[in-house]
Amino acid sequence: MNFANGELGRLRHARRRSNMEVSLEHPAEEIKRLQRCINDLVSLLALPAMWSGSKPCDIVHTLLDSLLRLLDLDFVYVSLTNPVDTAPSETVRVPQSQEQMFRPRELCTFLNRWLGDDPQKRYLQERSHIGDEEVSLVSWPLGVQREIGVIVAGSRRADFPRDTEGLLLGIAANQALIGLQQARLLTEQKRVADELDQNVSQRTAELGAANEVLRKEVAERRRTEEALKHSEAFLAEGQRLSLTGSFSWRVETGEITWSEELYRIFEFDRDVPVTLELIGSRVHPEDIPLLNDMIARARGAGSDFEYEHRLQMSDRSVKYVHLVGHGRQDRDGRLVYIGAAQDVTEHRLSEERLGKARSELAHMARVTSLGALTASIAHEVNQPLSGIVTNASTCLRMLATDPPNVDGARETARRTIRDGNRLSDVITRLRALFSKKETTIESLDLNEAIREVIALSLSELQRNRVILRTKLADDLPLVTGDRVQLQQVVLNLLRNASDAMSPVNDRPRHMVITTEREEGDRVRLNVQDAGVGLDPQAMDRLFEAFYTTKNEGMGMGLSISRSIIERHHGRLWAAPNDGPGATFSFSIPCDPASVTSAGRRPTGKDAKPIMRNP
Repeated sequence: MNFANGELGRLRHARRRSNMEVSLEHPAEEIKRLQRCINDLVSLLALPAMWSGSKPCDIVHTLLDSLLRLLDLDFVYVSLTNPVDTAPSETVRVPQSQEQMFRPRELCTFLNRWLGDDPQKRYLQERSHIGDEEVSLVSWPLGVQREIGVIVAGSRRADFPRDTEGLLLGIAANQALIGLQQARLLTEQKRVADELDQNVSQRTAELGAANEVLRKEVAERRRTEEALKHSEAFLAEGQRLSLTGSFSWRVETGEITWSEELYRIFEFDRDVPVTLELIGSRVHPEDIPLLNDMIARARGAGSDFEYEHRLQMSDRSVKYVHLVGHGRQDRDGRLVYIGAAQDVTEHRLSEERLGKARSELAHMARVTSLGALTASIAHEVNQPLSGIVTNASTCLRMLATDPPNVDGARETARRTIRDGNRLSDVITRLRALFSKKETTIESLDLNEAIREVIALSLSELQRNRVILRTKLADDLPLVTGDRVQLQQVVLNLLRNASDAMSPVNDRPRHMVITTEREEGDRVRLNVQDAGVGLDPQAMDRLFEAFYTTKNEGMGMGLSISRSIIERHHGRLWAAPNDGPGATFSFSIPCDPASVTSAGRRPTGKDAKPIMRNP
C-alpha cells in the first residue's frame, strides 16, 4: 500500500520524537549511532575520490556494495538509462544470505514494473510484497527526471528508511549522480582526446614516412570535424608539436580558415584575414606557377590534392611546406576543402644534405672507377700497340735496304697483322666486360616495375618541383626481360626528363609517364617532359656514347639504355613535343603467354597520379 503524504509526515515526526526520547534515555547509544552515521556520511562523501577516472559499471558496483554495508539492506538496485560506453543497464545486489529469498532476475522484473516509465516520479516510497516477503522500497532518482537512472533500496524492516538512512540514500544518490556525470564527461573527453591524439600522431608519422598515409589522416579529420571544434586545445598542442596546421577552404565564397599553427608557419598576424592573395605573397616566386596550377585544378575538379612548395619569409629565409587537401560537398552542394599543412623544412634540409653527401660519394666513385678503367685500358692496349709500332718500323727499314729485304718485310707485316688482331681481341674483351651477359630473364609487369622506380625517385622529383602524372594501361600484357635492366632504363629517362626541366621557371614542370599496348604484340612506354626540348641538329647524336648536353654528365646514360632495350629486342627513340619539351619512348615485345590473358584484365581509371601537386 502507498503511504499518504500526511501519514508519511506523521510517521517521520513520530520517528524524530522517538529518536529524541531514545537519545535522552540512552545517550551513549545515540552518540554511537550518530558517530556511525557520521562515519557512513564520510564514507559516502569519499566515494567521488574513489570513482575518479572509473567507468560507470565500476561506480555502480562500488555504490551497491557501500549501500548494502552501510544500511544493512536486503537488496539494492540501480538502473542506468543512458550510459556513455554501453547500452542501458540494470544491476541488483543481494547479500549472500538473502540470495534464496530475493532472486536478481525476479527483482529486476518487479522493480521495473514498480518504477514505471514516468520520469516525473522523482521519489517513491512504499511497503509492498515481493514474493512471500513484505519489504519497504525507497527510490532515489539520478538526475532531475531520472535522465541518468534511478536507485532503489529494499529492506524487510518496517521502519525503513530511518531519517539517517534516508539522508544517506539521498547523499549516495547525489554522489552517484556526480560520479556518473563525471564518468560520462571523462569518457567523452578521453574518447575525443584519444581520437585526436591518434589523428595527430598518425599524421606526424605519415608526413615523415609517406604521402599516402597523409591522405588517410585528412579523411580521418574530415569525419571528426565537429569534434575538432570542441577540442581545439588538444589539436593546437598536437599541431604545435608536429608543426602541422589545419585549414578549410570554401571555394565558392573564397572563405579560408586557418589553425593557430598555420599562422605560425606562415608568420602572419592572427588578426589578418587569410586570402589566396595573402598566401601567394608568402609563396616563393619560383613556386608561384605551381600555386596557380593547384588553385585552378582544385576549383575545377574538386578532387584530393597533395602539394609541396617553398615559402619566402620576410627575412628572405626559405621554408618548405607539405600540403594535403580533401575536397567534398557541403550540405548545400558547395565545394569545400579540408586539409593540413606541415612545416618540413628540417626534413628537406636533411634530405638535401644527405643528397649532397651521396652526390659527392658518387662523384668520388666515378672518378675512382674512371681512373681504374683508364689504367686497365692503357695496360691492355699498350702492349699490342707497341708491337705494331715496332714491327712497322722494322718493316720500313727492311724495305729501305738495297736490295730491299722483301721476305723479312713480309714476315714483319705478318707480325703487325698478328698484333693488330691481338688489339682487336683486347677491344672485344673490354666490350664484353662492360656488357652484362648474365641477365635474369623473367615475365614481369612493366607497370609494377615503373611504380617501383617512381617510388624510389619521388623524393628527388619533389625536390626538383616536378609535377608527375602516370597513365598506365590497365590491360597491359606482361613482358619478358631483365627487371633490373629495364628499371635502369626507366630511371635514366625519368632523371633526364627532370634535369631537362630544371632551368624552367616560367611554367609548371609537368612530367607524364604512359604505357600502352602497340600493334604486333608490343608494349610501349613514353616519358614526356615540359623541359627545354631537343636540338634538331643533335637528334642523331643523342644515343652516342660520351655525348651529353649536361655540364656534369658523362654521356653514357642514353647509350647504355639503348643497348639494354636492343638486347630486349626493342628500340629506344626521342621526339620533340608539339609544345615545350620532348618525349622519350621505348617499345619491347610482350610475353607471348600473357598476350591472350591481358585482354581479360579488369579495367579502371587511366590516370593514377603519383604527385597530385595542383
